[in-house]
Amino acid sequence: MKTIESSIDKSRAYVEAQEIMLRTETAWPALALDEWAPTQTTLHRWTQIVGKTRLALAPMQNHWWQVTLYVTDRGLTTSPIPYNGRTFDVSFDFVRHRLAVLTNDGDERAIPLESRSVADFYGEYKSMLRSLDIEVKLFPVPVEMPDTLPFKQDTAHASYDADAAHRCWRILVNADRVFKAFRGRFLGKSSPSHFWWGGFDLACTRFSGNAAPEYTGPALNCPNYVMREGYSHECFSVGWWPGTVGASVAEPTFYAYSYPEPPGFDSAPVQPEGAFYHREMREWFLPYNLVRTAPDPDRAVLDFLQTAYEAAANLGKWDRAGLERPRGWIAPPSARQDKD
Repeated sequence: MKTIESSIDKSRAYVEAQEIMLRTETAWPALALDEWAPTQTTLHRWTQIVGKTRLALAPMQNHWWQVTLYVTDRGLTTSPIPYNGRTFDVSFDFVRHRLAVLTNDGDERAIPLESRSVADFYGEYKSMLRSLDIEVKLFPVPVEMPDTLPFKQDTAHASYDADAAHRCWRILVNADRVFKAFRGRFLGKSSPSHFWWGGFDLACTRFSGNAAPEYTGPALNCPNYVMREGYSHECFSVGWWPGTVGASVAEPTFYAYSYPEPPGFDSAPVQPEGAFYHREMREWFLPYNLVRTAPDPDRAVLDFLQTAYEAAANLGKWDRAGLERPRGWIAPPSARQDKD
C-alpha cells in the first residue's frame, strides 16, 4: 500500500512540476538580449518617438509622469493626449503588430510594425498624425543613449522580430501585474507602474515624503533639469529592464535602488538567492533568467522588491508605520464586491 501511495505522490508531484513549468514558460518567456538586440535598439527608438509626442502635448506632472507609456493587454499605450479640444492615444499592439492612433471623435489610423528604418517609421508616423489633423513638433533626437543620430537620418536601425517583441511585451504584462501588487502594499506617494521610453524600462517608485538632496549624478544625453525634477524627493524605485547592448548589465533583469542611497544599502540582506549589488550602477539586480526558472516567479520578484525596499526604508529611516498597510491587510468585502 505504501508503495502505491508513494507512486501516486510522485505522479502528482511530477504533474504539478510540469504544470508549474508550463505556466512559467507561458507567463515568463525566455528573452536573451543577444537574440533580439537589433530589434530592441530599433524598438527603443520607436517608443521614444511615440513618447516624445506625449512629452510635447501633455501637461506637466510631478517627476515627468506625464510622458510615460503604460502596459496594456496588447502592448504599450500613451493613454489619452489632449490636442486642441480633442484627445487621442497612440498604442503599440504586439499581438497584431501595428501602431494605432485613435481619437475621441471616432477616427483611427494604423501602420504595421515590421522591419523598417527609424527614419521611415518617423516619417510615416508624422504623416499618420497629420492625416488626423494633429501637428506636433518633436525633439527628433534620441535621449538617454550614447547614439544621438536624429530620427530623420537613422537608416541604421531597421529590425523588427515580431516574436521577440511579443515575448518582451508578455514579460512586461507580468512584471506590471507584480509591480501593481507591490504598489498596493504602500499608503504613501507612489508612481503608477509605467514604462520609461528613455531607458526602455518598466518602473514603479515609492516616496518617503521628504525632500532629497539635489541630484548631481550622471545623465546620458538628458538635461540636468529633467533629473533634478525626477529625483526632487527621497525615493525607492524598482523595475524591469531588458538590458542594453554595451551596458554594464546587458541581460534582462529586475532592479531596485534608493535615492539618496543610505549607508549599508549595498550590503543589505536582499532576497532571493542570486540577487546582487552592482557597485558601478549602485543598484540591486535580480537576473530575469533566475526569476523565470524559479518554482514561483511571482514570489521571487515580490521577495526581491520587498527586501530591497525594507533595506532602503529602514536604513533611510522612513516612517514605515505611516507609509505602509498593515502586514496581511485584506480589502473589506464591500470594497472587493465579492458578494453575490
